[in-house]
Amino acid sequence: RGQGPKDRLLRPAPAGTVAAGREPKGAFYVFPNISTTGLGSEDFCERLLKQKQVAVIPGNAFGQCGEGFIRISYSFSLKHIIEATNRMEEFIQELSQG
Repeated sequence: RGQGPKDRLLRPAPAGTVAAGREPKGAFYVFPNISTTGLGSEDFCERLLKQKQVAVIPGNAFGQCGEGFIRISYSFSLKHIIEATNRMEEFIQELSQG
């Protein structure tokens, strides 16, 4: 695997957190499953934005079958992706601690 933004987002996630999802073909986003967090997609996105200043799109914006997922763009620099994923990991860890 390379060390680009997509690779950072697709790396294996810690057990019990969001699942990275499938590698996209020809797109600049990933669609990870966030259902293990216990939050709906919109609530997850709103709280992530307010608490960690990271913007992602709720999966249900793409139809009801997208509930439980979020869309993350990786059309940013690796530096920004690393910072965003670190903040997302902190957010998910804080959720699991109650």
